[in-house]
Amino acid sequence: MNCAECEVLIHALIDGELDAGHARDVEVHVATCTTCAEKLDAFRAMRATMVRANLKEKAPASLRSRIEAALPAAKTNVVAPPQFLRPTRRSFFGGFATGAVASAALAATLMLTVVRNDEQQTIADEVVSAHIRSLQAGHLMDVETSDQHTVKPWFNGRIDVAPPVIDLTAEGFTLLGGRLDYLAGEPVAAVVYQRRKHVINLFIVRHSAAKPAGAAAESIRGYNIRRWSQNGLDLWAVSDLAGSELDEFVQKITGSLRATGAS
Repeated sequence: MNCAECEVLIHALIDGELDAGHARDVEVHVATCTTCAEKLDAFRAMRATMVRANLKEKAPASLRSRIEAALPAAKTNVVAPPQFLRPTRRSFFGGFATGAVASAALAATLMLTVVRNDEQQTIADEVVSAHIRSLQAGHLMDVETSDQHTVKPWFNGRIDVAPPVIDLTAEGFTLLGGRLDYLAGEPVAAVVYQRRKHVINLFIVRHSAAKPAGAAAESIRGYNIRRWSQNGLDLWAVSDLAGSELDEFVQKITGSLRATGAS
């Protein structure tokens, strides 16, 4: 890949729009080209600045309650057969207004659902991009050790949460270490594991009530992702490991968190 081709694909890489093969080609080229590496860093810094600027306008939490209050109350009693009466001007426009309110409420609910889903998809894409970046030489770990009592204190003062660091080496998932990474422009803890030759990144942040707590599983650009919330934390596990083995990893992490009550 030459610089001209790389420059075209850099934006797609940042936006999480490349498949695994093209993303790896860009990452390999950037690792050996100072000019393209500087451009990538500049674009990422600009993106992070825009995220921190909080330019998005979010619907207030009170919107849902106002919409629900505006909806007509559901009728539970059995109603008599309709009487076919001539509509009056008042009943016509009253019905029109009620329908308009119901349509607006439905549209607002759909909009909130779409925005929420879009935000989660954006985070999932960033999780995969962060995982791919970590696979470059020298990017995987800031603290390299299998000692969980060394990894966990390393994060003190670097992020606003004490991430649980669970040693699963005896169960087939070797603890390698950890690093500071970024999702949506915010610092997050990344605890690194390995299963045979497959790297697993476990990203951990403080739970946000704005994010759904339900677990989710998906595959993006050839990488499997598992997302869930537990003990006041949001967690993402990502790897090219088979989905069934990544599920096993998640089960062991959730089991340990449940047993210890870590937070």
